[in-house]
Amino acid sequence: MLVLFFFFIAIFSHPLTRMGFVFIVTSPIIMNLINKFIDLLNYKFTIGSSVSFTPKTVLFVILVLLLTNFMLKILRKLLFRTLSNDTRVKFKSLFSFINYFVYIVVALIILQNVGVDVTAIFAASAALLVGVGLALQTFIQDIISGIFILVDKSVLVGDIIEVDGQIGQVENIKLRTTRAVTRENKVLIIPNHKFLTSTLFNWTENGIITKEIVNVGVAYKSNPKEIEQILLKIAQDHDKVLSSPEPFVLFNDFGDSALLFQLYIAVDSSFAANIVKSDLRYTIFEAFEKEGIEIPFPQRTLTFANSPTTLK
Repeated sequence: MLVLFFFFIAIFSHPLTRMGFVFIVTSPIIMNLINKFIDLLNYKFTIGSSVSFTPKTVLFVILVLLLTNFMLKILRKLLFRTLSNDTRVKFKSLFSFINYFVYIVVALIILQNVGVDVTAIFAASAALLVGVGLALQTFIQDIISGIFILVDKSVLVGDIIEVDGQIGQVENIKLRTTRAVTRENKVLIIPNHKFLTSTLFNWTENGIITKEIVNVGVAYKSNPKEIEQILLKIAQDHDKVLSSPEPFVLFNDFGDSALLFQLYIAVDSSFAANIVKSDLRYTIFEAFEKEGIEIPFPQRTLTFANSPTTLK
């Protein structure tokens, strides 16, 4: 490229070359052709009484459409560069809608510049968009929420989530809804705006290991240290309870009729944690019955102002 640059400089620096270029530019025939071409570009075609255009305007419209198409392709590449293949498929339909919308806006602006009165079209479109926006308010919220979820990846396929008291494992994330399967194998369809308007618990965002709690109450005459040892042994012997982090026991409180303990365990399948906790409760009940440890139930003492024999 550098060699070509110096080659052209050398050619045009020659006096004969400069004279030839000046002759071509100042030639009456060439100038006449250039003027006719400019007149052709500025020739005005009229359709009806209000619409008029020139070939120059047509070329400008084609240039604007080509430039719009080029910019949309660049924008699409920039957006899709950071997205996974699955997310790209979900965004294709949305990006197609954006393409149509941009082309419609560009077309209306071009018509306005050409001379077509599009005021009525803009007014009707504004009224229509307001009506559609009110009717599809929740739908639009779902779409925007879906975009946020796919971009920031706050929820991923396989995560176990809890929304409005419902627990499920995410199977599919779409632009409008998220599908999850509950522990009862029921499909839970969650509108995506719920993730923005409600509190979301993602059980597995920090990893698949979660801590679970088993609450236990024993009679006041029980030995707390003995209770701790029994609970720890039961947890350590269960094949679904992880050894790291180790299970531990908290003496939680003095209840109305029982000493309250909490057994903390770690599992690597929080979706099936309720089954593990159920197994532990069965084993705890059998162990307490064998050791003669009483599991109390709430009791109340009634004091009568008068003797029961005098009540009628």
